[in-house]
Amino acid sequence: CRMILLHIIGGLTSLISGAIALSAPKGGQLHRKVGIIFVYTMLVMSTSGAIMAALMPERISVIAGMLSFYLVVTALLTVRRPMQRFRWIEVGAMVFALLTGVLSIAFSIQSWDDPNGIAPIGFIFGAVALLAASGDARVLLRRSIPWAQRIARHLWRMCFALWIAAASFFLGQSDEFPEALRIMPLLCTPVLLVMLLMFYWLGRVLFTQWRPSYEQ
Repeated sequence: CRMILLHIIGGLTSLISGAIALSAPKGGQLHRKVGIIFVYTMLVMSTSGAIMAALMPERISVIAGMLSFYLVVTALLTVRRPMQRFRWIEVGAMVFALLTGVLSIAFSIQSWDDPNGIAPIGFIFGAVALLAASGDARVLLRRSIPWAQRIARHLWRMCFALWIAAASFFLGQSDEFPEALRIMPLLCTPVLLVMLLMFYWLGRVLFTQWRPSYEQ
């Protein structure tokens, strides 16, 4: 019961803080402070969720927890300078992402005939984990990355972790909502909005001269 309560509190706080961080001026004091709250609450939510899912067992939820934990940790380290100080953590994170990706894809193959349609989700998680692991490998080999790529790396990892949290809450727990709110387009809106905002900010960071407030 305590872990369930911890998971719920962490999940709700991460959704609220993530929404604020995503909408706040990037690089500003509010963005940084709320972003740290998002990281810590996501770590609480993902860890407690993965443990509870492993005991049930619900393998796709274990993968979701592992991937969320990895994404927020590496996203935070990306904006900590110099990155070389965390080199051993980056190596460990890359191995963790590879393991998560392989397990996710293997689980999806085993669940191909599952009527609940879990297999596609597992393939998505696996592809994202392997893509992130390849990004870790490039950072380790290059030792440094340009500003825009570093911010993009931070951005997409934080946003995808928020997307997992939003999808788990609004879609994965849709049966817990009052019947009047169980309208699929309504529940899908915040999940899609996270993705749209992620691509918007990735475009600004990678293809314009935009800089956050602390760099202007």
